[in-house]
Amino acid sequence: MAELPTSARIVIIGGGVIGLSCAYHLAKLGAEDVILLERHQLTSGTSWHAAGIIGPLRASMNLTKLAVYATELLPAIEAETGQATGYKQTGGFWLAQTEERMRELRRIADIGHMAGLTPEILTPDEIGSRLGLLNTSDITGGMWVAEDGQANPVDVCMAYAKGARDHGARLYEGVSVATVHTKEGAVHSVETSDGHTIRCEKVLNCAGAWAHALGKTSGVAVPLQAVEHMYVVTEPIKDLPQPFPILRDLEGRIYIKEDAGKLVLGGFEADAKVWRPDSAGPDAPFLELPEDWDQFAPFMEAGLNRIPTLSESGIQHFMVGPESFTPDTKQVMGEAPECANYFVAAGFNSIGIISSAGVGKVMAKWVTDGAAPMDLWDLDIARFEPHHNTPQFLDARVQEAVASQFEMHWPYKQMKTGRDLKRTAFHDAFAARGAVFGAPTGWERPLFFAAGETLSYSYGAQSWWPHAEAEVEAMSDHAALLELSPFGKFKVEGQDAAAYLQRLCAADVDGSVGQITYTPMLNARGGMEADLTVTRLSETSFMVVSGAATRRKDLTWMQRAIGAGEDVAVSDITEERAVLGLMGPAAREVLARLTEDDLSDKAFPLATSRKIQVGHTHVRASRLSYVGEMGWELYIRATEAAKVMELFAAADLPVLGLFAIDSCRMEKGYRHWGHDLGPEDTPLEAGLGFTVAGDKPGGFTGLEALQRQKDEGLERRILLFEAGPEPLLLHEEPVLRAGQYVGRTTSAARGFRTGKNLCFANVAVPRGEPLSETRNAGYEIIVEGERHPLTPLSKPPFDPSGERLKA
Repeated sequence: MAELPTSARIVIIGGGVIGLSCAYHLAKLGAEDVILLERHQLTSGTSWHAAGIIGPLRASMNLTKLAVYATELLPAIEAETGQATGYKQTGGFWLAQTEERMRELRRIADIGHMAGLTPEILTPDEIGSRLGLLNTSDITGGMWVAEDGQANPVDVCMAYAKGARDHGARLYEGVSVATVHTKEGAVHSVETSDGHTIRCEKVLNCAGAWAHALGKTSGVAVPLQAVEHMYVVTEPIKDLPQPFPILRDLEGRIYIKEDAGKLVLGGFEADAKVWRPDSAGPDAPFLELPEDWDQFAPFMEAGLNRIPTLSESGIQHFMVGPESFTPDTKQVMGEAPECANYFVAAGFNSIGIISSAGVGKVMAKWVTDGAAPMDLWDLDIARFEPHHNTPQFLDARVQEAVASQFEMHWPYKQMKTGRDLKRTAFHDAFAARGAVFGAPTGWERPLFFAAGETLSYSYGAQSWWPHAEAEVEAMSDHAALLELSPFGKFKVEGQDAAAYLQRLCAADVDGSVGQITYTPMLNARGGMEADLTVTRLSETSFMVVSGAATRRKDLTWMQRAIGAGEDVAVSDITEERAVLGLMGPAAREVLARLTEDDLSDKAFPLATSRKIQVGHTHVRASRLSYVGEMGWELYIRATEAAKVMELFAAADLPVLGLFAIDSCRMEKGYRHWGHDLGPEDTPLEAGLGFTVAGDKPGGFTGLEALQRQKDEGLERRILLFEAGPEPLLLHEEPVLRAGQYVGRTTSAARGFRTGKNLCFANVAVPRGEPLSETRNAGYEIIVEGERHPLTPLSKPPFDPSGERLKA
């Protein structure tokens, strides 16, 4: 083995398909001094035993974009390096046994068509005529994806390795990493297990099933858990059709593919066996775990049902190996919040081979540029909270994560495991009112209120609609209480706090004490990295409030933006403050019964905040609303929140759940970061130009990009649309203009106050086209293969003048 260097610019840890793809793309991009360390041999962790299915069609447009790149790269890298990859396009069937599954497949097919793929929805007879050995008697139909295919995992890895070396990367085998050392919150060096130190600028943890343990040594949380993944390989089967298509029997929980005249049969069970790196004894390469025929029996039965002639074939090999899964079944990527320049690409939920090409490409840009080249929030490691990395949570969640690979991906689905780990101070009070809870961001939150009911799922009318509608009606008639505690809440203080926030925020936040300013924080490209409010508490302190899901991301963004020598401190106060919303036309009257402070519009206008006394408790009252009704957000010390809640409980006020809140914000045209807004969207495109203070002294991050965009003209817009009453709108539905794909929906909801079926969509427009012409164009939306008319709205359908809000 070549002598290890004492320094490198970028160190990649892990020589599987992900690490090797990252090495190849970094080197090809021109990154210098890139090394890769593999503890044993390349591919010897989990990549070597992957099934090698190349399935480019995923459940969202961005994930599909990442996956489609593999169908372009694998032939190209084979030609570039001369190393075969075994890639071939075979086509593939997705089989359904229920009508609801067919509805899901139609929606996925819609995404495929938008991405330029050619999915077809087929009847059982059509499927049987294309592959005669299938039993189709128990299926409702299915989907054919011509672009499905397969590759040889080891050969793919070797192609990446050769390409990486050819472009200047250095790969070292037999080098185990003990830890990554940090200094002043950033990567400093890598220490190998034999004590060798490599000083470096950046690290990329691609250690697969071992990434969690490696991250832990540096205080970096990598939420993934490995399980024992199983498949069998049959003996050669005579006269198999060639090419043999990929089979996904979704209700059967199995996949089937061909391999050199044999069939590979595997699946995703509901009771997967947890596996830890230290549970197998010595750390060995090319690890195979003990066979477990009892565990595999349901897969075998499903396979025999789907292809009856399998009963005539023997089993040549039973493969059991580790495979890592994440809590939400999406990979973990990006820069770790705990440590600057520590990047992660791991936890691929059994789709590492198909993901490797796109992941390597975007991670190379992410590592070199310090920013993702596209909106990858769904995959960003910062989406997880610290408790998601605990053994208790991961053990509870991983079985459900494995099972969900082939289970129905229902609208509004809530995970069942790993729950009740984060409760707010108001949890019991809302539970007593009949709350049906969900945990979309880790915190338990009331979704809707219906004592004794549970959340049921459908691709049609939602069972909770009548409950949410009643909640909205009660609020609009009087006033309601809202659980808002999971908001991300941060204290920004110091002599330079005002100047610092002025630099980060697009709006002018340097107002008087008590002023609340709605503002985005932008990246250098003008894209929105955060969507939040800034409340001035004093001359040198501010409170920043952002979304619940983006708490860690926003905190990290702000902390890393503090300049050298700036007197600024940013702290997370989310769990110190409970937040109770009081919204509705009677909110002032209700609150006035509990405080002697002046709540009149003159004394307490919209977008202002101050301390008041509620009962015997001092709270911060902020007059703003995400539901379009007059009201206050009450910020209360968590230790005193129960006392305040008792006062409101005595008034027997209506309550409003998260689903109803979302309905109301859509009716007001309020955008949501992570759905409607993201790092690729500028305020000008989003219709949030009013938040941009382009003339404030010193400017702000992203101003130059906005000025260029304004001069050159917009090419995209985020618009509010109304559809007809029939389709269930969610997100990712294709949008057409004059019969051509121009974009997709970003979020949607039924408006219970207006009776409208609403959605936001991000659509392409001719550069510089006036907004009036954009809105006058003809639009359609595709839902489950059917086209429906869309009407752009020029103003929010509920209280467009804001009279209720400003009352």
